Amino acid sequence: MSKPHFINAQEAPERVKPSNYPKELRELLAKKLAGRSKKPLGDFFGLTNFGVNLTSLAPGAISALPHAHSQQDEFIYILVGTPTLIYGNQHDLLSPGLCAGFKAGSGVAHYLTNASTEEVVYLEIGDRSSGDTVSYPADDLYAQYVDGTWVFYHKDGRPY
Repeated sequence: MSKPHFINAQEAPERVKPSNYPKELRELLAKKLAGRSKKPLGDFFGLTNFGVNLTSLAPGAISALPHAHSQQDEFIYILVGTPTLIYGNQHDLLSPGLCAGFKAGSGVAHYLTNASTEEVVYLEIGDRSSGDTVSYPADDLYAQYVDGTWVFYHKDGRPY
């Protein structure tokens, strides 16, 4: 039987792999990333041009390391809770119904953090542009999207 053409997003399976970050970084970020859960809705339907995740952040969790994409536009829409959006040097408290977009090539690093005592739930949407690179200004990390897979390097070019 084929997959259904619709599902209840809350009942979608969680992503098995907690992070695409290299193992060394996953171990360092374990506490902050342990509170993040992603349900890859787009993958469930076999979408390949863009990704859609239903993401939850427990109190104290972060969405990602501060990062900026060269080719991939990103969009988030807050469903539940009050995350703080860190965008460059700005800190903005978001709430349900608010959304934000991150234009590729801006060079402005961004991420969400949940400084509240309640769970945060949001949709994140991004394209899967071939040749995308990601800079992580606060970390010794650089990533390239190659043949549908993220490949990570130290800033000096050494692979992880």
